[in-house]
Formats: sequence, C-alpha cells, structure tokens
Amino acid sequence: MKDASLSPSGTTRLATARRPGAAVAARFPGFAARLPGLALAVGVALVATALGRLVPVLGGPVCGIVLGVLVAVAVRPGARMEPGITFAGRGVLQAAVVVLGAQLSLGQVLRVGIGSLPVMIVTLAVCLAAAYGIGRRLGVVRDLRTLIGVGTGICGASAIAAVTPVIGAAEAEVAYAVSTIFVFNIAAVLTFPALGHLLGMGQHAFGLFAGTAVNDMSSVVAAATTYGGPAADYAVVVKLARTLLIIPICLGLAALARRRARTADAAADVGVPGVPPGPVRVGRLVPWFLAGFLVLAAVNSAGLVPSAARAPLSTLAVFLITVALSAIGLSTEPAKLRRTGPAPLLLGGCLWLVVSATSLGVQFLARYL
Repeated sequence: MKDASLSPSGTTRLATARRPGAAVAARFPGFAARLPGLALAVGVALVATALGRLVPVLGGPVCGIVLGVLVAVAVRPGARMEPGITFAGRGVLQAAVVVLGAQLSLGQVLRVGIGSLPVMIVTLAVCLAAAYGIGRRLGVVRDLRTLIGVGTGICGASAIAAVTPVIGAAEAEVAYAVSTIFVFNIAAVLTFPALGHLLGMGQHAFGLFAGTAVNDMSSVVAAATTYGGPAADYAVVVKLARTLLIIPICLGLAALARRRARTADAAADVGVPGVPPGPVRVGRLVPWFLAGFLVLAAVNSAGLVPSAARAPLSTLAVFLITVALSAIGLSTEPAKLRRTGPAPLLLGGCLWLVVSATSLGVQFLARYL
C-alpha cells in the first residue's frame, strides 16, 4: 500500500504541520491573510506603549497613531498587510471598547455626587451643539466633526474608539480627530493648573474641572496631579463617570446612522428623496461591542470583577486601543490629511475653549467656585 505521507496531499500536510502557525492558518484562511498586518500593528503598538511609559503625557495610544503615520510615510505597507491592518483598526478597536466596560461601575457615578452630574451633562450638551454649529460653519465633514465633538466632550481617544464603528468613520478622519484631541490635551496639561491657582480653585473644584474639561485619562491625571493629590483622586472618579456618557451617545448615533441609511435606501427604491424610515427596533441599535461593554460594566457594578483583575484589564484596554490606533496610523494617507486643511484643528480649539468655559461657568453658578 502506498504511504499517504509520500502522496502529494500527505507531503502538503507534513509541510504544513512543520510550519509554525500553519495549522491555524489552514483551518482559518482569513487569519492567515490578516496575520502580517496584525503583527505589524502589534509591533508598532509595543514600541508606542514603551514610549508612552517614558512620556506619560503622550500615552501609548497617541504614540501609536503617530508612529503608525510615520511608518506609513517612510515605508508604505503593501497589499499583503492591508487585511490585518484593517482588522486591527476595526475589530481590535471594538474589542477594546468591550474591555473598557470592566473599568466602570454605576456606583462610581454615585460616589462623585449628584452635584457633579450637571457639570458633565451640560458640558457635553454644549460641546456637541458647538461641534455641530461651528463644524458646519467651518465646512468640516459630518463624521469628522462628530469624532472631534465626542472626543472633546467625553473622553478623547476612548470615545473616538467607541463611536468610530458606530458611524463608520474613515481612517483618515479618525487619525485627524485623535491628533486634534492630543494637541489640546497637551495645552490643558500646561495651562489648567496655572489657571486653577489664578482662580483660587479648591482641590475638588479643580478635580471636577480637570475631569470634565480634559479628555484622555493620562492628561487628566497629569493636570490634576500637578495641582494636588486630592484633586487627582477626584478628577479620576469624575473622568470615569464621564466615560459612561459613551453609552447614550453611541445609542443615539446608532439610531441616527440607521435612520439615514433607511431613508437613503427608501429614496433609492422609490425615487423620492426624503422618504421617512419605518419603525426602528431598539435592540438593533446596540452594536455587539457596546452590548459587551454594558455587560462588563454591569458585572463590575455587581462586584464580580476581582479587584486584582482591574489593573490588568485596564492595561489590556489601553493596549488594544493602541494597537487599533497604530493600525489606523498605518493606513493613513498623509495626502488626505493635507487636503482636509486646518479647519478640523480650528474646530478642536474652539471646542476646547467652549468646554473649559462651560465647566467653569456651571461650577460658578452651582457655587462650587
């Protein structure tokens, strides 16, 4: 009898078994196509994480997108890398949003006190309204002004990560939004402590100010720690509570996106513009990753997430966001960013000033200052 291992198929199986990871690639062909680009994104993210630890004000995610853009400019990744880079920029981004839920609990909102909620809600509402109005006047496209608005109003790169798959924003828009948020995070770290001392703000007042007017957690911690330990502790809790606002914002944007899609489909079918959509099922408005986010937040609220696991999960969430943003940087075409012009950066500056002034104004009216 002929030995099967000497047959062409047997030889192929033997060669496949000897190649590291080949069995997985053979079983999951899509994985094999994604592996090179995914590995490149992870490699960039590892370097970015190391740089972020050396310069905490920057943080890993911002370093990731900057390094990704630099690699894309120096050595444009070829078509072989594209499937993995695309997967990292979308799938890994969605997984990061799920893991973020383990850091939050509804009890944190209660601990910051009911008095801090008006500041967060009013600040977000004013920011989103300003993003819509100022962004339209500046000619910034809808998705980009949405990303800059939620990034400024909620929690920077994490909010952009959550909203991107909901609205289907392009990679260049994500890159520009994250870069814009980063610029004004640095400005806040450098100017807010001096402003707080100039206004004679107490520790809790400044913590509330930093937690509502600064975006990414690393920048919140940097600004508040400069002001004082109690300010930093309070700012972190406010910032985590503020992150919960991602939930209603994502649900609202999902509803709007679905409504626009149904209206466009109906207009295409009937030939009449502006045909109103039919009823929308609420369950379909919740993407899988947002549902996962809610589940983990509920589990954490119930005390089922061990305290020892929270720090590793937080580190994992930040690293996944870094991988995703590194991939977005790798897929960015600098020519597209140049064509976008300075309007988005100007919008980010306007929103930064609006959010800062609103936070201080609401605190003044509430007699926190």
